[in-house]
Amino acid sequence: MAGGGVPMGPGIGGDGTPKNKWAGIFMTAFAAFGGILYGYDTGVIGGVKVMEDWLKTFGKEGPKGYAISTGTESLVVSILSAGTFVGALLAAPIGDRIGRKWGIISGTLVFCIGVALQMAALAVPLFVVGRIFAGIGVGIISCLVPMYQSECSPKWIRGAVVSCYQWAITIGLLLASIVNEGTAKRPNHSSWRIPIGIQFVWAAVLIFGMFLLPESPRWLIARGRDQEAGVNLGRLIGMAPEDPEIDVQLNEIRANLRAEEAIGNGGYIDCFRGTHNKIRFRVLTGIFLQGWQQLTGINFIFYYGTTFFQRSGISNSFLISIATNVVNVGMTIPGIYLVDKAGRRSLLLWGAAGMLICEYVVAVVGVTVKDTDMAGQKVLIAFVCIYIGFFASTWGPVSWVVTSEIFPLNVRAKAMSMATASNWLFNFAIGYATPYLVNSGRGNLNLGVKVFFIWGSTCAGCLIFTYFCIPETKGLSLEAIDVLYQNTTPIHSVAYGRRLKAEQQEMHSQEYLTEKGTTAGHGKDKVAGSTEYVENA
Repeated sequence: MAGGGVPMGPGIGGDGTPKNKWAGIFMTAFAAFGGILYGYDTGVIGGVKVMEDWLKTFGKEGPKGYAISTGTESLVVSILSAGTFVGALLAAPIGDRIGRKWGIISGTLVFCIGVALQMAALAVPLFVVGRIFAGIGVGIISCLVPMYQSECSPKWIRGAVVSCYQWAITIGLLLASIVNEGTAKRPNHSSWRIPIGIQFVWAAVLIFGMFLLPESPRWLIARGRDQEAGVNLGRLIGMAPEDPEIDVQLNEIRANLRAEEAIGNGGYIDCFRGTHNKIRFRVLTGIFLQGWQQLTGINFIFYYGTTFFQRSGISNSFLISIATNVVNVGMTIPGIYLVDKAGRRSLLLWGAAGMLICEYVVAVVGVTVKDTDMAGQKVLIAFVCIYIGFFASTWGPVSWVVTSEIFPLNVRAKAMSMATASNWLFNFAIGYATPYLVNSGRGNLNLGVKVFFIWGSTCAGCLIFTYFCIPETKGLSLEAIDVLYQNTTPIHSVAYGRRLKAEQQEMHSQEYLTEKGTTAGHGKDKVAGSTEYVENA
């Protein structure tokens, strides 16, 4: 037997469940719409803060026209990350208390308050407060959406469903670039209020959709609402609540939850206990995985990559933004497909290796060719785009997939909130530090393009981290992932996972047939009354 002390089972969409329940898949994939808010809000400020009317409203007139100070610009841009850090930490108690579904809705409402404050602002303080509220809402959403998807989607396509969240983020970034360009030249407040106000549309769609979606059956089981969990699970996998398959899957979730509760009560302290199912290792893996995702240097490309494209003779910032975002959106699609085919661990390893090579090439080309060498600059641009492609198809979506599925149910909300908060904390730190790394002048390191040597080295760290810390979880139920952590290491997880899936499928088939036979027997007793009924007698 490959398994250990925790029972194995199918999770949602088990081995006995037909792989054609597209209604349930669509329902969980729809939650990824929360990524639109995340991506759009992150991308819209880059265009808004350089619009002429916004600068007149919030800046001061100087010798070169209206402008805002470096400190104000840093505050307006980075304060969102501070809000998202707080929101991600708040997501744990919110998600545990009112549920994943209503937690997402409440986070969206907080986000709407932030949008309203930004639209109403005519001075920097109120605008900053609006950015903080929007950030808190985005932080809550960015934690609970992947968690909801992983708990509700069928295991055979769970990776692709959660990856849609990252794809939605990239689409949000692209939409922000397009809307900004469309309104930038308007001569009044509408130039920046329209891009900000459009976020009400994305929020309304998400709230309405989530209102219609079922709550996570796993959360309902944890709250003792078993009957409602059966109904919701039936909606997700396209079966009637009384179907034997529903009981098999609910019993598996109950057994797994009881085993986890025996270890601890699900508090923050329990996230760092050295237990037999390696909770501490799993929580730290999620926290550092999200940190390493930011240390790939991807946000440097989107925040400061314009300079490198301008050196190639492309001066239109709109085209620069569109080019990088189109690559980001397009190359996320292969990642959505491959995450459940090639697997999580493989994609992260290949992605880290590919980014490492590209960033060292960019660094070497950047320091060896002159700015006037157009051929060299085009090579630089090509490898920057290839690098974005590697990130978008691997570390972009897969890091969210892994962190959404490796945590035990009793600490999942808290562990996921800390992992998401880690993402935003590193996001803030890198965004704040990068200008000091690349800019010239007193107090700056003036690295310029040499900063890519740093990003290449951090990608080497990503490669090493993945090899030793990230197991292969493709095709495993969330309950079976517990068994994997108990009985093997990430390095040997691929072979062990194959054995686990084979044993899981065999056990599930036996349980399903037993449950079905019991149900059928009860039905025959009702029909036959007191007369003994023997089939095929």
